[in-house]
Amino acid sequence: MAQHTPSAERPKRVALLGSTGSIGTSTLDVARHLPHRVEVVGLAAHSRWEQLAEQCREFKPAVAVLCDAEAFARADRTQFPKGTELLHGEDAVRKLVTATETDVVVSAVVGAAGLNGTWAALDAGKTVALANKETLVVGGPLVTELAAKRGAKLLPVDSEHSAIFQALTGHTAADVSKVVLTASGGPFRGKRAADLEHVTPQQALKHPTWQMGPKITIDSATLMNKALEVIEARWLFGLTADQIDVIVHPESVVHSFVEFADGSVLAQLSPPDMRLPIQLALLHPERTGGPAKRLNWQELRALTFEQPDRETFAALDLGFRVARDGGTTGAVLNAANEAAVGRFLSNDLAFLDIARCCRAVLDAHDYEPRPTLERLLKLDGWARQEVASWTRTRTATR
Repeated sequence: MAQHTPSAERPKRVALLGSTGSIGTSTLDVARHLPHRVEVVGLAAHSRWEQLAEQCREFKPAVAVLCDAEAFARADRTQFPKGTELLHGEDAVRKLVTATETDVVVSAVVGAAGLNGTWAALDAGKTVALANKETLVVGGPLVTELAAKRGAKLLPVDSEHSAIFQALTGHTAADVSKVVLTASGGPFRGKRAADLEHVTPQQALKHPTWQMGPKITIDSATLMNKALEVIEARWLFGLTADQIDVIVHPESVVHSFVEFADGSVLAQLSPPDMRLPIQLALLHPERTGGPAKRLNWQELRALTFEQPDRETFAALDLGFRVARDGGTTGAVLNAANEAAVGRFLSNDLAFLDIARCCRAVLDAHDYEPRPTLERLLKLDGWARQEVASWTRTRTATR
């Protein structure tokens, strides 16, 4: 482990939502390597109480939250340190993220479930390190308006959006001609639709570059993750859909490009290691040595790029559609995709049907250009119900 020099500045006090997931464990690794700069004051997990207890024994946060009622009832309190208060539910998450002792909230809960905690943190004026892209996909304009109103900060943790954020330092959206998000291409890069008719969940979960949770890994295989990132970039940086593009880059070393109005292009490069964008979001604007991997300049040979196959990976165009239309489309697409991925992982839906199902539900919903948060949450439930009964021969109904 690297040697640390104590800082005169007190550590950033961090509340981590989704501590047992891949982003959560990477965040804790950053805290482990930078104990003088990062203090974990709260942890929240869905149901893995044993792993949460182990994390609490190491980092000794004041508060730990289990969101799942059954897991909370099963949890052995003796496995948690005496100084950690174990709480349950959304109210406990809200208490954690709004506490005076919390400086930065890491929103790393997968899916639309991460919206409530993020919303509460922004409403309290906190800095939010956002790994939950669904927050902006579902409620982009409402979320960014709330952050501006409360003086809260939204700092991206996604490697692609962190790269754009870094390239935009000192600039505004008015200076930008285009941003280009890179995509690894997932495990099926180069395959055609005919090759993917009988893909199994086990095959789709074998990502060639990144180690992620199952839902995000499937999204990478369908390119839905890139569709969601297009929507996120649209709201996070105040861009239009026409200012955003995607290019496939299998090495995952270049994380995004920003092309400025004068034709200059800036890119951010680093090995595929989520600890780097996490650390940047936690300590911004400070740069310091940390646990992230570094480029090996002796081994670096070539970087390759290619255009995405939008016909085979039809999910990508759904992201651009939502980025253009806004309104209720993001909530519907996100919920439909979460439900469709769940069916695929249960061997109840074909791989290529994930995008087909999402498009059908998106086509069928009652579009509103300026929905309330309550309306978005209702459409979330409606879309999931539609996916549950969808078949390839069935058209979604209102």
